[in-house]
Amino acid sequence: MKINVQSNLYTFIYASVMVILVALALSLAFIKLKPLQEANMLKEKQQAILASIGVRCERDMAPELFKKYVKQSFVIDINGDTINGEDALKINLEEQYRKPLSGRHLPVFVAEHQGRKIYVFPVYGKGLWGPIWGYVALEDDLNTIHGVVFDHKGETPGLGAEITEQWFQEQFKGKKIFDDNGNFVSIAVVKGGAPKDDPHAVDAISGGTLTSKGLQAMLHDFLGGYVNFIKKVSGN
Repeated sequence: MKINVQSNLYTFIYASVMVILVALALSLAFIKLKPLQEANMLKEKQQAILASIGVRCERDMAPELFKKYVKQSFVIDINGDTINGEDALKINLEEQYRKPLSGRHLPVFVAEHQGRKIYVFPVYGKGLWGPIWGYVALEDDLNTIHGVVFDHKGETPGLGAEITEQWFQEQFKGKKIFDDNGNFVSIAVVKGGAPKDDPHAVDAISGGTLTSKGLQAMLHDFLGGYVNFIKKVSGN
């Protein structure tokens, strides 16, 4: 029987078969590439953690250097107690962000660099156009910021996206998240510029007010979840 390639039925069947074949090809490609994507995401996490302690490297070098500098990693709850059986690198911060603080599983990374012990805490929040995240590294007094790394999904280039720039991140070094009385105050991101002698504030991004506010809220929210752990470790 001769097939009428001009008929509507033929067009419908042909289009349906092509859609199914394309969908199948995409599914197979996703399944094949997923392990590679997950491996690259893990390397990027390690790379960012290393950057927060002052060790810059290419992504493919991150696993080796991570083993060298990061001596411990574990997961805690809001009370500062260790949660057994959890891999700190595999914690999905976006999922934890959606939970109330009391139910979050919070990763902790303990590194050693240039003879100093450094604690690294991940943070996650909401910017103007999408999620923002990063890592805050504290000196062994668990108060003074050693370094930070921030990233974003879709902030405006030249404005909110400036949170990734070194000039913005450098100003966090030496700032303190507790006041002189031991109260957690986090870090304020001040529009118009922070006072030079304020140990708890940095300059906001000019033109990136909403991203700056989101970053300030992120720091207060996520770092606040580590307060009980910090007090346990520091003995305060």
